[in-house]
Amino acid sequence: MMTPRLLELHRVLKPTGSIYLHCDPTASHYLKLVLDQIFDVENFRNEIIWQKIRTKKSQTIGFGNVHDTIFAYSKTNNVCFHNQLKEFKPEYIKSHYKPDPNTGRLYRTVSLLQKGQGPTRKFGYQILEPPTGMHWIWSQDRINEAINKGLIRFTSGGRPEKIQYLDEMKGDIVDDIWIDIPPVNPMALERLGYPTQKPLALLERIVQASSNEGDIVLDPFCGCGTTIVASEKLNRRWIGIDITHLAIALMKSRLQDTFSDSAKYDVIGEPTDLSGAHALARQDRYQFQWWALSLVKARPVDQNQKKGADKGIDGIKYINITPGLKKPQTIKVVVQVKSGHVQVKDVREFKTVIENTKSEMGLFVTLEEPTAPMTQEAISSGYYKPLGIIGAIQCPKVQILTIEELLNGKKVQYPMHDDITFRRAEKVEDEEGENLEIDFTK
Repeated sequence: MMTPRLLELHRVLKPTGSIYLHCDPTASHYLKLVLDQIFDVENFRNEIIWQKIRTKKSQTIGFGNVHDTIFAYSKTNNVCFHNQLKEFKPEYIKSHYKPDPNTGRLYRTVSLLQKGQGPTRKFGYQILEPPTGMHWIWSQDRINEAINKGLIRFTSGGRPEKIQYLDEMKGDIVDDIWIDIPPVNPMALERLGYPTQKPLALLERIVQASSNEGDIVLDPFCGCGTTIVASEKLNRRWIGIDITHLAIALMKSRLQDTFSDSAKYDVIGEPTDLSGAHALARQDRYQFQWWALSLVKARPVDQNQKKGADKGIDGIKYINITPGLKKPQTIKVVVQVKSGHVQVKDVREFKTVIENTKSEMGLFVTLEEPTAPMTQEAISSGYYKPLGIIGAIQCPKVQILTIEELLNGKKVQYPMHDDITFRRAEKVEDEEGENLEIDFTK
């Protein structure tokens, strides 16, 4: 499955571009052989170890599996790359830096020698020859400048070293073992409930390291859209690809919650009219169901395409009827999608489902036009309005919505328009820091 895709990714990659492939240790050694063959061994850049589990994990046999692998390859030697920095650990500062006796600034001294024979250099009034097989890393002009600024000190043995002040350091250079980015845990603000969701910080580091503003970033296995959110946030252009309408719905919801209307994009491949909806329903009823649920922004109940008894619920929504409170009071809205022939008994049975699931409302989404008896049966369910909630409106308890109506912009009626079905992504602050982090749960 991966080989033909990697061949195409190599084809479309710019000469200065890089590819990052994330996998677990059960597949990494096989994938590296494929990557070596397609991208060439000499274009291998890194095998990054990302510690994705922070707690000790017991195994029946063997050590705990707590990391994933990220392979980094380039297309050529002329590759775009920017070193990434992270904060120094307190214990590192304590062990490597000491206060300057005159100013109190924390500093350390760093060797000015590297391997490879080189010429003598003048340090103040001294002309010093480097040890055999070594050379001074600075030019004479740079040495003179550092001497004048008092940035070179001599060891007790007379060897010059550079003074490095902690407050002038931007951070520690990131190496190929990443233990500073935690996984998306169940309580994380950015968690969307997608099973393979990666932390935003992980993708931001990769995007920043191997691209510039305005470059194009492609994620061909886009999932819930972490890569495209990182790219949009960092002013890159982007393309995200996924084969399920569930993933597309998650991405659109995430982009809206994170960037409001400032993120401009096109969705290619989903139905835009009634004929496209009929074609999708004939091709794959599960994909049609997921796409139809996305029209009302509902989360699928079954995300694994398991064929079994129809329990009458295809999707679910949660509406916060007490916006502004720390612990939101929510109502449950169940959704049923029908792509075939519908009749009044379907609505009648759906009303029973709403009652049995203790849901406040139900949405009946149909590809066919409802009959008059179906409409009357829905109306007979009455209306729902939460008691004692200021600003809440009365709305039909059972609402029948056709695909054509939804494509034409018809909106579902809710007592409050505060939809928290998909946990909201963390807001990106504007220049004045006006947007706050919002964490709504079910």
